[in-house]
Amino acid sequence: MTKITSFKKMMMLLMLMSVSVTLSACSSDEVFRDEELGIYDPFEKYNRQSLRGNNFADKIVLEPLAKGYRKVTPKAARIITRNFLTNLNSPVDIGNQILQGDAKGAANASARMVINTLAGFGGILDLAEQGGIPREPEDFGQTLATWGVGSGPYIMLPLMGPSNLRDVSGIVVDRYMDPLRSYLFNIEEGHLNYNLLGIRILSKREELIEVIDDLRQNSFDSYAAIRSAYYQQRNALINDKEGGSAPEIPEYDDF
Repeated sequence: MTKITSFKKMMMLLMLMSVSVTLSACSSDEVFRDEELGIYDPFEKYNRQSLRGNNFADKIVLEPLAKGYRKVTPKAARIITRNFLTNLNSPVDIGNQILQGDAKGAANASARMVINTLAGFGGILDLAEQGGIPREPEDFGQTLATWGVGSGPYIMLPLMGPSNLRDVSGIVVDRYMDPLRSYLFNIEEGHLNYNLLGIRILSKREELIEVIDDLRQNSFDSYAAIRSAYYQQRNALINDKEGGSAPEIPEYDDF
């Protein structure tokens, strides 16, 4: 009952966000739009403030931790950790492939999970990738896009990075879709879920050290660069394409 109530509260919050977006858009004469990429940014002023806060928190906490993690942890160990965490997310990938009606994608994701779990020692080795079955990361935001749901306004989430209203909704559903999370909370070991979340964030931040440094040093407007890169990356994922020229950017909402 508690989980259902929490889910209802979260969905109510998303509905209120949607209403506030509509009212704000009606009262604003200058709203950034990019029809080609599908960017709608009525909250730019507040998003920029959120980005400044994220950068401050990153510089004093996450960046030093990520660089320390890289310094003391061998590259092979970091790759093993990344592989293991990716394999843990396989049920979410499979579920979204099914919801998208992509039978081939679901079969490939299932094969990856079986191969890497059984032959890859619990997922620490990505033998499926080596065998020609690359991962297609999927989330419920992509599933909604597949069924024609628009992205809605761009949102720079505090501590979590770039997103939009559709993808924020997807984050909520993916959390409840994850069987590992449900299992850990059912056996009253929810703290392990948060431990895994922390490891995911640290591993991802270490992976993106050079990308983030490049964005900060070489972008005239890092906010606009991150916003554009986010939409290019999301559009590529939605259409099952490679990321192309868009760099992978610092977002933690798929953890």
